Amino acid sequence: METVLYAGLLLVYFAIMILVGVKNQKSSRSVQGFVLGGRSVGPWLSAFAYGTSYFSAVIFIGYAGQFGWNFGIAATWIGIGNALIGSMLAWAVLGKRTRVLTQQLDSATMPDYFGKRFSDKKLKIAASVIVFIFLIPYTASLYKGLGSLFEMAFGIPYWVCILIMAVITGVYVLIGGYMATAWNDFIQGIVMLFGIIAVVAAVLLSYGGLSEALNSLSQIPSGELQGAYVSFFGPDLYGLIMVVILTSLGTWGLPQMVQKYYAIKNEGSIRKGMIISTVFALVVAGGCYFLGGFGRLLEGDYAGNYDAIIPTLISGLDPFIIALVLILVVAASMSTLASLVMSSSSTITLDFIKGGIKKDLSHKSQMFLIRFFIALFIVISAVIAIVYEMFGLSFIAQMMGVSWGALAGAFLSPYLFSLYWKKTTKASCWASFAFGVGMSLCALIVSMLATSGKLPQSFTDSFIYRYLFGSSVYVGTWTILVSFLIVPIVSVFTKKPDQDKLRKLFSSFTEMNEAVESAASDYLTKKPAPIRFTDGKEATRETEDVIESDKLN
Repeated sequence: METVLYAGLLLVYFAIMILVGVKNQKSSRSVQGFVLGGRSVGPWLSAFAYGTSYFSAVIFIGYAGQFGWNFGIAATWIGIGNALIGSMLAWAVLGKRTRVLTQQLDSATMPDYFGKRFSDKKLKIAASVIVFIFLIPYTASLYKGLGSLFEMAFGIPYWVCILIMAVITGVYVLIGGYMATAWNDFIQGIVMLFGIIAVVAAVLLSYGGLSEALNSLSQIPSGELQGAYVSFFGPDLYGLIMVVILTSLGTWGLPQMVQKYYAIKNEGSIRKGMIISTVFALVVAGGCYFLGGFGRLLEGDYAGNYDAIIPTLISGLDPFIIALVLILVVAASMSTLASLVMSSSSTITLDFIKGGIKKDLSHKSQMFLIRFFIALFIVISAVIAIVYEMFGLSFIAQMMGVSWGALAGAFLSPYLFSLYWKKTTKASCWASFAFGVGMSLCALIVSMLATSGKLPQSFTDSFIYRYLFGSSVYVGTWTILVSFLIVPIVSVFTKKPDQDKLRKLFSSFTEMNEAVESAASDYLTKKPAPIRFTDGKEATRETEDVIESDKLN
């Protein structure tokens, strides 16, 4: 009976996804319409598209379990950081400038923006190659955690779960393009919001309520520390800070996240989108990590088997709650998968092929190639996920771990500086690309050597290994932070870009600032109109004070 319930709800959900794709078929007939929805997406759709691309099944199943196990209730800070830094501050700092500059440069992807902003086609091709290489393993990681949930609900093999999700996502993205993705993200986001709230409440009730669950968690020691898993910052403050920075600030440099600002309707929609996405992140991410913090209430040691923590926590709940979680996880995975393959396919078609190999590519050919690469990326990522699960290849797992840090480390700093600082040079952009990719590849090599036991004990015990190479999170975080020094330093000592061209590009912001300053100056220097009595005489300053005092009293 329970299996019929789960299968029925999933079939209804999948049917809605495909129907949305069909309904938005008309909007996907042009390249701009297919890739960016014609730059006419409203704040609600944009905010939900941002949030659902941000939070995938990896967060709910993998990260919530892992970081909740490591940090306890303090893992909730990760969700708060995602909301305040990864959503609110990201929209405030990047949203308007991204929307305006990309529209003026007529760029549809992040690599295209770099190429046109710095007048360097080679830079665009290099960025597109980085996106292609590192988004594939990132996409494959989305399937992690689905297997344990589907096996619990249906008892079906892991590869069948992946195949179903890949096919459904591919169908609605190929048919409806960006608008189908945006509308489905909206639906998926609503499922995620209500699902997280319901699951957190159900799990806490199963442990006797919040107070009782916290009391039970406080009895679990961390080494010699008692109550560390309910403390304000948890047992590992350094690790917690690193995770907050990478998962919050790192999103600023991810192509599939930044692309959401390209498609928003107008600058006025950005403030609304910022508020909506912040609330969404606070509920979804905060709820996920808060739930994961109770993972140590389970019997047994789950260290190294983090993907099993959340499924085990919910395994004894009501079948309707489990069905909701099932749809929640599928929704989170499908929304992020759609966003990643859209970003990858548009980049490889518009920036690598049309931008470098075949410049006179027709509109029909562009549309064909974008759809072809969407299908190809979905197939490749699914195959990688299946191979990883079947054979447990450590290389794939390690590649997944460094992909986020490589993309954010390479792109974030030059992108942010180029939005605000006209003196940012293309040499600094190249330097950031090289550093981000280089550090990530070094981390990958070190991780593989450590897994095979080929690193000397003196190095694994060293400060550098423990606080830099000891985790892909540490490497990614420090790569991002150091890149903030590389870009301004290299820009100071290298050839400056054409300032006349940049003044024209940034003119809209200059005019806007001048208008605001002028209006503020007029307001501050304008003499207020005097108060007049009925006989026409003006009131003195003392009389005005008396009148104001009488009003207050």
